Amino acid sequence: MFVDSHCHLSFPGLAERVDTIRADMAAAQVERALCICTTLEEFEAVHGLATRHDNFWCSVGVHPDNEGVREPTEADLLERAVLPRVVAIGETGLDYYRLNGRSVADMEWQRERLRIHIRAARAARLPLVIHTRSASDDTLRILKEEGAEAAGGVFHCFTETMEVARAALDLGFYVSFSGILTFKNAVDLQAVARFVPLERCLIETDSPYLAPVPYRGKTNTPALVPYVARQLAALKELPLEAVAEATSANFEALFRTSSKT
Repeated sequence: MFVDSHCHLSFPGLAERVDTIRADMAAAQVERALCICTTLEEFEAVHGLATRHDNFWCSVGVHPDNEGVREPTEADLLERAVLPRVVAIGETGLDYYRLNGRSVADMEWQRERLRIHIRAARAARLPLVIHTRSASDDTLRILKEEGAEAAGGVFHCFTETMEVARAALDLGFYVSFSGILTFKNAVDLQAVARFVPLERCLIETDSPYLAPVPYRGKTNTPALVPYVARQLAALKELPLEAVAEATSANFEALFRTSSKT
């Protein structure tokens, strides 16, 4: 019934509990999940989750925040993109939230890393999983410059403005909402969720982070993604079943999991 379009089940605290997490997912009618890669060093573990479990898929990419890790080349990404159950490139993007004394100009390494991911996604014909924080102007500019609309993708864990949502939709991207949507202070984000057409919405947990109300502050898992769906349904004044059906269909349309077994 539900799909978690973005989770980190290879992270400590979740990796050791995968069997329990999968049982909880089944009880909550969460049928599928996309396990997201954040470093090349992590890829083997993430891919292993996808190959061992028939309702998991995975991505390949290096998160913009990760420093001191293996820097990806286009060839690195393409080599892994052709493997079974790899259905996306990312997560990638830009994050200027913690500059740690640096200027935006100093973050050119992040911008070049994003360009490499976009080129790989276009070559592999796989969608992009985009992370952007305090960097939406540069993220959108680079996506346009690199022709990212040819690959498509999703702005995951969306927390940006209505204007950024419009720009993402204009590029043909989906918009994914996390447990933040359930927070009382997320009024602006809730307005964005009302605005984004249901046929372009995805839901996610970003586990182990951002557990939805009433579990805020606790470890998140894919079994809690129905709480995001319920909030989205309430905001759009739709039955929960309609949101579950649409977001699951959107997941399949974007990631084409049935063709990458």
